[in-house]
Amino acid sequence: MEILMTVSKFASICTMGANASALEKEIGPEQFPVNEHYFGLVNFGNTCYCNSVLQALYFCRPFREKVLAYKSQPRKKENLLTCLADLFHSIATQKKKVGVIPPKKFITRLRKENELFDNYMQQDAHEFLNYLLNTIADILQEERKQEKQNGRLPNGNIDSENNNSTPDPTWVHEIFQGTLTNETRCLTCETISSKDEDFLDLSVDVEQNTSITHCLRGFSNTETLCSEYKYYCEECRSKQEAHKRMKVKKLPMILALHLKRFKYMDQLHRYTKLSYRVVFPLELRLFNTSGDATNPDRMYDLVAVVVHCGRVCNEDWKKMTFVSHSPKPPLPVPALSPHLLFSAGTFLFHILEHSEGRVMTSERSQTISDNWSQSRPLYCNS
Repeated sequence: MEILMTVSKFASICTMGANASALEKEIGPEQFPVNEHYFGLVNFGNTCYCNSVLQALYFCRPFREKVLAYKSQPRKKENLLTCLADLFHSIATQKKKVGVIPPKKFITRLRKENELFDNYMQQDAHEFLNYLLNTIADILQEERKQEKQNGRLPNGNIDSENNNSTPDPTWVHEIFQGTLTNETRCLTCETISSKDEDFLDLSVDVEQNTSITHCLRGFSNTETLCSEYKYYCEECRSKQEAHKRMKVKKLPMILALHLKRFKYMDQLHRYTKLSYRVVFPLELRLFNTSGDATNPDRMYDLVAVVVHCGRVCNEDWKKMTFVSHSPKPPLPVPALSPHLLFSAGTFLFHILEHSEGRVMTSERSQTISDNWSQSRPLYCNS
Protein backbone atom coordinates (compact mmCIF):
# COMPACT_ATOMS: atom_id res chain seq x y z
CA MET A 1 0.00 0.00 0.00
CA GLU A 2 1.33 3.43 -0.90
CA ILE A 3 2.12 5.85 1.91
CA LEU A 4 2.26 9.59 1.23
CA MET A 5 4.22 11.74 3.66
CA THR A 6 2.01 14.66 4.69
CA VAL A 7 2.96 18.28 4.15
CA SER A 8 3.06 18.90 7.90
CA LYS A 9 5.47 16.02 8.42
CA PHE A 10 7.64 17.34 5.62
CA ALA A 11 7.59 20.79 7.19
CA SER A 12 8.88 19.36 10.45
CA ILE A 13 11.85 17.89 8.58
CA CYS A 14 12.49 21.26 6.93
CA THR A 15 12.90 22.95 10.32
CA MET A 16 15.75 20.68 11.40
CA GLY A 17 18.30 23.10 9.98
CA ALA A 18 20.66 22.90 7.02
CA ASN A 19 21.32 19.18 7.41
CA ALA A 20 20.94 17.56 3.98
CA SER A 21 20.86 14.08 5.50
CA ALA A 22 17.67 14.70 7.52
CA LEU A 23 15.45 13.85 4.58
CA GLU A 24 17.51 10.79 3.67
CA LYS A 25 17.25 9.53 7.25
CA GLU A 26 13.49 10.05 7.27
CA ILE A 27 12.90 8.34 3.94
CA GLY A 28 15.74 5.87 3.74
CA PRO A 29 18.47 6.20 1.07
CA GLU A 30 17.53 2.86 -0.49
CA GLN A 31 14.17 4.31 -1.55
CA PHE A 32 15.60 7.09 -3.71
CA PRO A 33 15.25 6.35 -7.43
CA VAL A 34 18.54 5.60 -9.16
CA ASN A 35 20.17 8.58 -10.91
CA GLU A 36 17.59 11.03 -9.53
CA HIS A 37 18.44 14.19 -7.58
CA TYR A 38 16.29 16.32 -5.28
CA PHE A 39 17.66 19.81 -4.86
CA GLY A 40 15.92 22.82 -3.45
CA LEU A 41 16.25 26.22 -5.11
CA VAL A 42 17.28 29.27 -3.10
CA ASN A 43 14.65 32.00 -2.85
CA PHE A 44 16.00 35.31 -4.19
CA GLY A 45 13.29 37.55 -2.80
CA ASN A 46 9.86 36.04 -3.49
CA THR A 47 10.98 33.85 -6.39
CA CYS A 48 8.94 30.91 -5.06
CA TYR A 49 6.58 31.11 -8.05
CA CYS A 50 9.57 30.65 -10.36
CA ASN A 51 11.27 27.94 -8.28
CA SER A 52 8.03 25.96 -8.07
CA VAL A 53 7.57 25.89 -11.84
CA LEU A 54 11.23 25.05 -12.46
CA GLN A 55 11.02 22.12 -10.05
CA ALA A 56 7.86 20.85 -11.74
CA LEU A 57 9.44 21.12 -15.19
CA TYR A 58 12.60 19.38 -14.03
CA PHE A 59 10.54 16.32 -13.07
CA CYS A 60 8.81 16.29 -16.47
CA ARG A 61 11.39 14.00 -18.02
CA PRO A 62 10.79 14.71 -21.73
CA PHE A 63 11.29 18.41 -21.04
CA ARG A 64 14.33 17.85 -18.83
CA GLU A 65 15.98 15.59 -21.41
CA LYS A 66 15.53 18.17 -24.17
CA VAL A 67 16.96 20.94 -21.99
CA LEU A 68 19.98 18.81 -21.05
CA ALA A 69 20.48 17.87 -24.71
CA TYR A 70 20.49 21.58 -25.56
CA LYS A 71 23.24 22.04 -22.97
CA SER A 72 25.44 19.55 -24.85
CA GLN A 73 25.23 21.53 -28.11
CA PRO A 74 27.95 23.99 -29.16
CA ARG A 75 28.03 26.97 -26.84
CA LYS A 76 25.57 29.68 -27.80
CA LYS A 77 25.08 33.28 -26.74
CA GLU A 78 23.59 33.46 -23.27
CA ASN A 79 19.80 33.50 -23.15
CA LEU A 80 17.07 32.21 -20.86
CA LEU A 81 17.34 28.69 -22.29
CA THR A 82 21.12 28.46 -21.83
CA CYS A 83 20.66 29.58 -18.22
CA LEU A 84 17.95 26.97 -17.68
CA ALA A 85 20.14 24.30 -19.26
CA ASP A 86 23.01 25.24 -16.95
CA LEU A 87 20.69 24.99 -13.93
CA PHE A 88 19.27 21.58 -14.92
CA HIS A 89 22.77 20.30 -15.69
CA SER A 90 23.98 21.49 -12.30
CA ILE A 91 21.19 19.55 -10.58
CA ALA A 92 21.56 16.41 -12.71
CA THR A 93 25.34 16.13 -12.19
CA GLN A 94 25.41 16.60 -8.43
CA LYS A 95 27.20 13.87 -6.49
CA LYS A 96 24.74 14.11 -3.60
CA LYS A 97 21.13 13.00 -3.79
CA VAL A 98 19.71 16.02 -1.97
CA GLY A 99 20.83 19.55 -1.33
CA VAL A 100 20.24 23.12 -2.43
CA ILE A 101 21.24 25.12 -5.50
CA PRO A 102 20.97 28.89 -6.02
CA PRO A 103 19.38 29.59 -9.45
CA LYS A 104 20.99 33.03 -9.43
CA LYS A 105 22.09 33.03 -13.07
CA PHE A 106 18.61 32.08 -14.29
CA ILE A 107 16.83 34.63 -12.07
CA THR A 108 19.23 37.38 -13.14
CA ARG A 109 18.60 36.61 -16.80
CA LEU A 110 14.83 36.40 -16.26
CA ARG A 111 14.75 39.83 -14.62
CA LYS A 112 16.92 41.26 -17.37
CA GLU A 113 14.68 39.97 -20.18
CA ASN A 114 11.27 40.78 -18.70
CA GLU A 115 10.59 43.79 -16.50
CA LEU A 116 7.47 42.08 -15.14
CA PHE A 117 9.75 39.79 -13.12
CA ASP A 118 12.37 42.46 -12.40
CA ASN A 119 11.28 43.14 -8.83
CA TYR A 120 11.02 41.45 -5.46
CA MET A 121 7.26 40.96 -5.55
CA GLN A 122 5.51 37.61 -5.76
CA GLN A 123 4.38 36.87 -9.33
CA ASP A 124 1.93 34.46 -10.95
CA ALA A 125 3.33 30.97 -11.52
CA HIS A 126 0.99 30.31 -14.44
CA GLU A 127 2.06 33.52 -16.16
CA PHE A 128 5.70 32.62 -15.61
CA LEU A 129 5.17 29.13 -17.06
CA ASN A 130 3.61 30.60 -20.21
CA TYR A 131 6.39 33.14 -20.57
CA LEU A 132 9.11 30.54 -20.12
CA LEU A 133 7.68 28.02 -22.61
CA ASN A 134 6.98 30.67 -25.25
CA THR A 135 10.41 32.24 -24.79
CA ILE A 136 12.15 28.88 -25.19
CA ALA A 137 10.10 28.18 -28.33
CA ASP A 138 11.03 31.61 -29.74
CA ILE A 139 14.72 30.97 -29.04
CA LEU A 140 14.63 27.59 -30.77
CA GLN A 141 12.77 28.96 -33.79
CA GLU A 142 15.17 31.88 -34.11
CA GLU A 143 18.15 29.52 -34.00
CA ARG A 144 16.49 27.35 -36.63
CA LYS A 145 15.93 30.45 -38.77
CA GLN A 146 19.60 31.41 -38.48
CA GLU A 147 20.64 27.91 -39.53
CA LYS A 148 18.38 28.13 -42.58
CA GLN A 149 19.77 31.53 -43.50
CA ASN A 150 23.22 30.01 -43.36
CA GLY A 151 21.90 27.36 -45.74
CA ARG A 152 22.81 24.49 -43.49
CA LEU A 153 20.82 22.28 -41.14
CA PRO A 154 22.19 20.87 -37.86
CA ASN A 155 23.03 17.56 -39.60
CA GLY A 156 25.17 19.41 -42.14
CA ASN A 157 22.70 19.17 -45.04
CA ILE A 158 21.98 22.13 -47.25
CA ASP A 159 18.52 23.57 -46.69
CA SER A 160 16.53 24.38 -49.82
CA GLU A 161 13.29 25.35 -48.04
CA ASN A 162 11.73 28.76 -48.35
CA ASN A 163 13.04 30.99 -45.58
CA ASN A 164 9.63 32.67 -45.40
CA SER A 165 7.82 29.43 -44.62
CA THR A 166 5.95 28.92 -41.35
CA PRO A 167 8.37 28.14 -38.49
CA ASP A 168 8.69 24.46 -37.72
CA PRO A 169 7.33 23.25 -34.37
CA THR A 170 9.96 23.04 -31.65
CA TRP A 171 10.35 20.39 -28.98
CA VAL A 172 8.38 22.69 -26.68
CA HIS A 173 5.42 22.24 -29.01
CA GLU A 174 6.07 18.51 -29.34
CA ILE A 175 5.89 18.13 -25.56
CA PHE A 176 3.24 20.62 -24.41
CA GLN A 177 1.15 21.62 -27.42
CA GLY A 178 -2.32 20.25 -27.92
CA THR A 179 -5.15 21.34 -30.19
CA LEU A 180 -8.67 22.45 -29.30
CA THR A 181 -11.51 22.44 -31.78
CA ASN A 182 -14.28 24.99 -31.38
CA GLU A 183 -17.47 23.44 -32.78
CA THR A 184 -20.49 25.63 -33.52
CA ARG A 185 -23.78 24.09 -34.68
CA CYS A 186 -26.49 26.24 -36.19
CA LEU A 187 -29.85 25.34 -34.63
CA THR A 188 -31.67 26.28 -37.84
CA CYS A 189 -29.80 24.39 -40.58
CA GLU A 190 -27.79 22.04 -38.31
CA THR A 191 -24.57 22.98 -40.11
CA ILE A 192 -21.49 22.45 -37.96
CA SER A 193 -18.46 24.69 -38.35
CA SER A 194 -15.22 24.13 -36.51
CA LYS A 195 -12.07 26.11 -35.84
CA ASP A 196 -8.86 24.67 -34.42
CA GLU A 197 -6.71 26.43 -31.83
CA ASP A 198 -3.39 25.28 -30.39
CA PHE A 199 -2.64 25.49 -26.67
CA LEU A 200 0.29 24.93 -24.32
CA ASP A 201 -1.94 24.71 -21.24
CA LEU A 202 -5.64 24.54 -20.42
CA SER A 203 -7.20 27.00 -17.98
CA VAL A 204 -10.42 25.80 -16.36
CA ASP A 205 -12.87 27.47 -13.97
CA VAL A 206 -13.45 26.08 -10.49
CA GLU A 207 -16.63 25.93 -8.43
CA GLN A 208 -17.45 24.93 -4.86
CA ASN A 209 -16.96 21.25 -3.93
CA THR A 210 -15.75 20.23 -7.35
CA SER A 211 -13.28 17.89 -9.03
CA ILE A 212 -10.92 17.99 -11.97
CA THR A 213 -13.40 15.91 -13.96
CA HIS A 214 -16.16 18.41 -13.21
CA CYS A 215 -13.88 21.32 -14.17
CA LEU A 216 -13.10 19.68 -17.51
CA ARG A 217 -16.78 18.97 -18.08
CA GLY A 218 -17.53 22.64 -17.47
CA PHE A 219 -14.77 23.59 -19.90
CA SER A 220 -16.52 21.60 -22.64
CA ASN A 221 -20.12 22.36 -21.70
CA THR A 222 -22.40 23.31 -24.57
CA GLU A 223 -23.07 27.04 -24.68
CA THR A 224 -26.17 28.45 -26.37
CA LEU A 225 -25.60 31.55 -28.48
CA CYS A 226 -28.80 33.58 -28.52
CA SER A 227 -30.23 37.10 -28.27
CA GLU A 228 -27.49 39.65 -28.94
CA TYR A 229 -24.91 36.82 -29.02
CA LYS A 230 -26.42 34.97 -31.98
CA TYR A 231 -24.06 33.21 -34.38
CA TYR A 232 -23.74 34.33 -38.01
CA CYS A 233 -24.33 31.21 -40.07
CA GLU A 234 -22.68 31.16 -43.50
CA GLU A 235 -25.27 28.71 -44.80
CA CYS A 236 -28.29 30.68 -43.58
CA ARG A 237 -26.53 33.98 -44.32
CA SER A 238 -28.02 35.48 -41.20
CA LYS A 239 -27.62 35.43 -37.44
CA GLN A 240 -29.07 32.31 -35.86
CA GLU A 241 -29.19 30.66 -32.47
CA ALA A 242 -26.45 28.08 -32.17
CA HIS A 243 -24.72 25.66 -29.84
CA LYS A 244 -21.02 26.17 -29.19
CA ARG A 245 -18.68 23.65 -27.61
CA MET A 246 -14.93 23.30 -27.08
CA LYS A 247 -13.28 19.87 -27.36
CA VAL A 248 -9.74 18.53 -27.32
CA LYS A 249 -8.69 17.40 -30.80
CA LYS A 250 -5.01 16.64 -30.22
CA LEU A 251 -3.79 15.49 -26.82
CA PRO A 252 -0.40 16.89 -25.74
CA MET A 253 2.37 14.67 -24.44
CA ILE A 254 2.28 16.65 -21.18
CA LEU A 255 -0.97 18.32 -20.21
CA ALA A 256 -0.54 21.50 -18.16
CA LEU A 257 -3.88 22.09 -16.47
CA HIS A 258 -4.40 25.44 -14.74
CA LEU A 259 -7.16 26.03 -12.18
CA LYS A 260 -8.41 29.62 -12.34
CA ARG A 261 -8.52 30.33 -8.60
CA PHE A 262 -8.44 34.12 -8.77
CA LYS A 263 -11.59 36.01 -9.68
CA TYR A 264 -12.03 39.75 -9.95
CA MET A 265 -14.71 40.96 -7.52
CA ASP A 266 -16.34 44.21 -8.62
CA GLN A 267 -17.53 45.08 -5.13
CA LEU A 268 -14.00 44.67 -3.74
CA HIS A 269 -12.21 46.16 -6.76
CA ARG A 270 -9.57 43.44 -6.62
CA TYR A 271 -8.91 39.79 -7.30
CA THR A 272 -9.84 37.32 -4.61
CA LYS A 273 -8.87 33.69 -4.26
CA LEU A 274 -11.48 30.96 -4.66
CA SER A 275 -10.41 28.53 -1.94
CA TYR A 276 -12.71 25.76 -3.06
CA ARG A 277 -12.07 22.10 -2.48
CA VAL A 278 -10.97 20.44 -5.73
CA VAL A 279 -10.55 16.67 -5.80
CA PHE A 280 -8.10 15.39 -8.39
CA PRO A 281 -7.00 11.88 -9.41
CA LEU A 282 -3.44 10.62 -9.76
CA GLU A 283 -4.45 9.32 -13.18
CA LEU A 284 -6.59 11.17 -15.69
CA ARG A 285 -8.30 10.28 -18.95
CA LEU A 286 -9.67 13.17 -20.98
CA PHE A 287 -13.29 12.53 -21.91
CA ASN A 288 -13.93 15.87 -23.64
CA THR A 289 -12.22 14.89 -26.90
CA SER A 290 -13.50 15.39 -30.43
CA GLY A 291 -14.62 12.52 -32.62
CA ASP A 292 -11.48 12.74 -34.78
CA ALA A 293 -9.03 12.90 -31.86
CA THR A 294 -5.99 10.60 -32.06
CA ASN A 295 -5.73 8.04 -29.24
CA PRO A 296 -8.42 9.76 -27.12
CA ASP A 297 -8.29 7.03 -24.45
CA ARG A 298 -4.68 7.67 -23.47
CA MET A 299 -4.17 7.94 -19.72
CA TYR A 300 -2.28 10.76 -18.04
CA ASP A 301 -0.24 10.23 -14.89
CA LEU A 302 0.11 13.11 -12.43
CA VAL A 303 3.67 14.38 -12.38
CA ALA A 304 3.57 17.71 -10.57
CA VAL A 305 1.29 20.13 -8.76
CA VAL A 306 2.09 23.79 -8.17
CA VAL A 307 0.07 25.08 -5.23
CA HIS A 308 -0.66 28.67 -4.24
CA CYS A 309 -0.66 29.03 -0.45
CA GLY A 310 -1.64 32.65 0.13
CA ARG A 311 -5.05 34.28 0.21
CA VAL A 312 -4.24 36.85 -2.45
CA CYS A 313 -2.43 36.55 -5.76
CA ASN A 314 0.85 38.14 -4.57
CA GLU A 315 1.45 35.72 -1.69
CA ASP A 316 3.38 32.47 -1.37
CA TRP A 317 3.46 29.56 -3.80
CA LYS A 318 3.98 25.96 -2.80
CA LYS A 319 4.68 23.03 -5.07
CA MET A 320 4.13 19.29 -4.79
CA THR A 321 5.62 16.96 -7.38
CA PHE A 322 4.54 13.38 -7.92
CA VAL A 323 6.47 10.65 -9.74
CA SER A 324 5.10 7.11 -9.40
CA HIS A 325 7.34 4.14 -8.77
CA SER A 326 4.70 1.69 -7.67
CA PRO A 327 2.43 -0.29 -10.00
CA LYS A 328 -0.12 -0.49 -7.20
CA PRO A 329 -3.19 1.78 -7.20
CA PRO A 330 -2.66 5.11 -5.42
CA LEU A 331 -4.43 6.04 -2.22
CA PRO A 332 -7.82 7.72 -2.62
CA VAL A 333 -7.39 11.45 -2.96
CA PRO A 334 -9.08 12.23 0.41
CA ALA A 335 -6.09 10.53 2.07
CA LEU A 336 -3.84 13.34 0.85
CA SER A 337 -3.25 16.54 2.74
CA PRO A 338 -6.40 18.71 2.95
CA HIS A 339 -4.23 21.71 2.11
CA LEU A 340 -3.29 20.04 -1.15
CA LEU A 341 -6.94 19.47 -1.99
CA PHE A 342 -7.98 23.02 -1.27
CA SER A 343 -5.14 24.98 -2.80
CA ALA A 344 -3.91 23.30 -5.98
CA GLY A 345 -3.05 25.90 -8.56
CA THR A 346 -1.39 24.40 -11.61
CA PHE A 347 -1.30 20.75 -12.61
CA LEU A 348 1.17 19.03 -14.90
CA PHE A 349 -0.01 15.66 -16.15
CA HIS A 350 2.31 13.26 -17.91
CA ILE A 351 1.25 10.48 -20.27
CA LEU A 352 1.36 7.19 -18.41
CA GLU A 353 3.55 5.49 -21.01
CA HIS A 354 6.43 7.82 -20.15
CA SER A 355 6.07 7.93 -16.38
CA GLU A 356 8.82 6.39 -14.30
CA GLY A 357 7.75 7.15 -10.75
CA ARG A 358 5.84 9.42 -8.44
CA VAL A 359 7.64 11.63 -5.95
CA MET A 360 6.09 14.41 -3.94
CA THR A 361 8.14 17.50 -3.20
CA SER A 362 7.25 20.72 -1.47
CA GLU A 363 8.49 24.27 -1.84
CA ARG A 364 7.38 27.58 -0.44
CA SER A 365 8.70 31.05 0.21
CA GLN A 366 11.15 31.16 3.11
CA THR A 367 14.14 33.19 4.22
CA ILE A 368 17.32 32.38 2.33
CA SER A 369 18.82 30.71 5.41
CA ASP A 370 15.91 28.27 5.47
CA ASN A 371 15.86 27.57 1.76
CA TRP A 372 18.07 24.48 1.96
CA SER A 373 14.82 22.63 2.58
CA GLN A 374 12.96 23.73 -0.53
CA SER A 375 11.47 21.04 -2.76
CA ARG A 376 12.61 18.01 -0.80
CA PRO A 377 10.92 14.78 -1.93
CA LEU A 378 7.95 13.34 -0.09
CA TYR A 379 8.42 9.78 -1.28
CA CYS A 380 5.60 7.37 -2.03
CA ASN A 381 6.65 4.10 -0.45
CA SER A 382 5.25 0.93 -2.05
